[in-house]
Amino acid sequence: MRGWSGEAWSDVVTGQLLAVSDLHVGYPENRRIATELRPGSDDDWLIVAGDVGEMAADIESTLTMLADRFAKVIWAPGNHELWTPAGDPLQLRGEERYQHLVRMCRAIGVVTPEDEYPVWNGVGGPAIVAPLFLLYDYSFRMPGLDTKEASLARAYETGVVCTDEFVLHPDPYPSREQWCWARVERTERRLAACDPDLPTVLVNHYPLVREPTDILRYPEFAQWCGTDRTADWHLRFRAAVAVYGHLHIPRTTWHDGVRFEEVSLGYPREWRQRGQPPRVPRPVLTAVGVDR
Repeated sequence: MRGWSGEAWSDVVTGQLLAVSDLHVGYPENRRIATELRPGSDDDWLIVAGDVGEMAADIESTLTMLADRFAKVIWAPGNHELWTPAGDPLQLRGEERYQHLVRMCRAIGVVTPEDEYPVWNGVGGPAIVAPLFLLYDYSFRMPGLDTKEASLARAYETGVVCTDEFVLHPDPYPSREQWCWARVERTERRLAACDPDLPTVLVNHYPLVREPTDILRYPEFAQWCGTDRTADWHLRFRAAVAVYGHLHIPRTTWHDGVRFEEVSLGYPREWRQRGQPPRVPRPVLTAVGVDR
């Protein structure tokens, strides 16, 4: 059995494509779990779909550790990596912080949304693995609220306000939604240029469709969870599976016949309540071929 890799045919490897998100290693319990993440074979790849942590040093040390263990690590940023916490020696904001993290990842061999999308040829492949950085634009609003201003006002009234409003700076963009729109436009062009004969594994910190947010305990939080502009990407770009995190509700759902995998660890108070050890990382493609 052989599979397509770049411009030449290569032998299919036997490893698995695994994924995890929301490690939040600032919590000692989560840091211990992160240090225990290991591949099952020398050919395993690991997708890290954002929110490794908030401090730049924690992000770098964790990704370095994982890159030393897995054959390839693929990272898509979450909102927490883009924060500029007061206690972080790295005080870069917005796009400058993101580009710093991209340079750091490249130095340790981790694939970022700015790099060429690799082709997975192991179990379930071949498939293009596309890490995305898209942000959100407040379009996942509650029913009856027609504007960002009304949606934010409702959130402040209820006390459900994402910390992003205070420490995720959009510089040099005027707003987070304008940064989101620029990322969506750029990413859409890249995905459209991918090999049309290959399915994709779309990796984004936020769900590409709104439906996964319908079960949030606090529906006001959905506005910080994605953008309507990606609602058909899983179909347009031939997704075998869409991988995301952010909601801290690990589960499998199906939308338009496409499988969506929420692969987050979440905060200790959340995974303890589930009554069983966290299931991380999770395989995202099956042994019988690409899930479509």
